[in-house]
Amino acid sequence: MWVQAPWGAVLQCAALLPYAHHFFTTATLRLKDRPDQWEAVAHHAGVGRHRLLLLRQVHGNTIVTARAGHAEPWAYPEADAAATDDPSSALAIQVADCAPVLLADAGSGAVAAVHAGWRSTMRGIVIRAVEQMVQQFGTDPRDLVAAIGPSLGECCGETGEEVVEAFRAAGHDESDIARWFSRCTGTKPHFRLWDANQDQLMAAGMRADAIHIAGLCTRTHDDVFHSYRGAGPAAGRMAAVIRPCQPPTARRV
Repeated sequence: MWVQAPWGAVLQCAALLPYAHHFFTTATLRLKDRPDQWEAVAHHAGVGRHRLLLLRQVHGNTIVTARAGHAEPWAYPEADAAATDDPSSALAIQVADCAPVLLADAGSGAVAAVHAGWRSTMRGIVIRAVEQMVQQFGTDPRDLVAAIGPSLGECCGETGEEVVEAFRAAGHDESDIARWFSRCTGTKPHFRLWDANQDQLMAAGMRADAIHIAGLCTRTHDDVFHSYRGAGPAAGRMAAVIRPCQPPTARRV
C-alpha cells in the first residue's frame, strides 16, 4: 500500500506492519548520489543516522547479523543481506531493479533485509537469510512474513542463455529453470525474479500465504522507480528499510 513519507510516497506491506516498521522508497529519493538523503530515511525509520545499517552490496549471498545490544560501530560489511533483533537499529539495502526482500519473525521479533538480484537469487540468498535467522534468533520459518518489493518483472527481465546456464551450473534443477525462465519462440529467455525468490522462501520453510509480492516492475514504471535497466549507470537507488517493533505486537503470524 502507498503511504506518505516526508519526502513523498513510499510502499509498505500491510501484512508486515504488525511485526516490523518498514518501507520501500521510490524515485522521489536518489540516495546513490545524494547521501544527504539517508538522514531523512533514518529519521523515518525511527533511528539515528548511525543506526541505519547499510551494506557494501556485491551480488553475493553473504548474510551479516547485528544482535541487540551491539555497541561497536557498524563497519559497512561486504554482504547482500543483514538480520537483526535490535529495535534501536534499522536495516537498509539499495536496489534499482534487483528484488528487495524484507522478512519479519512474528515469534522472536527479528527482521532481515535482502538484496536479491539474479546472481544472489541464483546463489539462494533468501534461503541463507532464513537459515541465518533460524541459527541466530531461533526463528521458526513458519512464523516469518515476507515482502518482495518493486523490482524487474518478467515483462522486462530479458536475459541471455548464459544466465540460464549459470542457474543450471549452480545446481538448480530443470523444473526450477522451466518455472523461473519464460520463453517465446524467437526471443531470449525472461527471468521471473519474483517467482524464484518466492519458491526459495517456501523451500526454506515459509508458508506461501505469508509471502507478499508488490508485483510492480521498476523498468515498466521508471517514472515512479529507479531502474538500472532503464537508465543505465545514471540510475539512482531506492532503499528497502526494516526495523523490529518494540516489543513484538504478536507472537505468531
